[in-house]
Amino acid sequence: MKRILIIHTGGTIAMLEDEQTGAVAPSENNPLIGLTSKIDELADFIIKQPFNMPSPHITPTEMNILKRLIEKETKDQQVDGVVITHGTDTLEETAYFLDLTVNLNIPIVMTGAMRSSNEIGSDGLYNFISSVRVASSDDAKNKGVLVVLNDEIHTAMNVTKTHSSNVATFQSPQFGPIGIVTKGKVIFHYQPTYRENYDLTEVSKRVALIKAFAGMDSELFQAIKDLNYDGVVIEALGQGNLPPATLQGIKNLLQSNIPIVLVSRCFNGIAQDIYSYSGGGKELKDLGVIFSNGLNGQKARLKLLVTLTQTNNPNQLYRFFDTKTK
Repeated sequence: MKRILIIHTGGTIAMLEDEQTGAVAPSENNPLIGLTSKIDELADFIIKQPFNMPSPHITPTEMNILKRLIEKETKDQQVDGVVITHGTDTLEETAYFLDLTVNLNIPIVMTGAMRSSNEIGSDGLYNFISSVRVASSDDAKNKGVLVVLNDEIHTAMNVTKTHSSNVATFQSPQFGPIGIVTKGKVIFHYQPTYRENYDLTEVSKRVALIKAFAGMDSELFQAIKDLNYDGVVIEALGQGNLPPATLQGIKNLLQSNIPIVLVSRCFNGIAQDIYSYSGGGKELKDLGVIFSNGLNGQKARLKLLVTLTQTNNPNQLYRFFDTKTK
């Protein structure tokens, strides 16, 4: 029997619906902890609950607490896999942070729920059991952090929440899931071709995330400079373009040694330096803006936050983000 470290952090999967008002709120006692004893035939469980928070309350500080907890428990005792229950709003961000910073080959699986434990059609217990099965699978090793909900297995890098309430909300645009969970088996279709890991002891950098829009000017960039941010990620238009009125703000940030990472605000496709008009991707690339191929804005922000602890050299940061150099 495999020994699985269970880490509960809160979220809808640990909440209850008020029968009178329909409002969903955190429960004083996590309902999953009591249920674990009923499925102990699946694995030998080590249960930890470092905090009980809705996922909008999660910050990189809590993500780093999870990282240190995983490293401590796997160092102190035999652990064959890890399952983390988490609220869905920021689940993909915590998953990607751990993917970048935890250097282990055992399966690490994150899961959550779209319906609280006492709602009709609650999906929490089912997702939890599926995640334990994946974390117990030898085939799940060496694949980085995985996200398991609704019978599907996704990578932390590609998965994102696509619907505000649907139980099938987690999808991997362009790539799809890397595996499925059936009643009898855990089946993987393929595995990631590239993994990266960074040493991290503390989270100290501040990185802003902003979204480009028609008519955008330089005011937000000036505010980021004045607020002494360490970096900024821009969800740019199309393949990686910005309105020309933003250029002065972009130049001011770069001249102040504040790195800028650019992704597309489209959830399919990647940002590229294609267009050569004013504000186009080619001009931005020539100015020193870093193009991130394949990450969404929230994950590019976390990656910049992590990589800035390694270096603030633009050329080295470029290599961290540009898949062509890997």
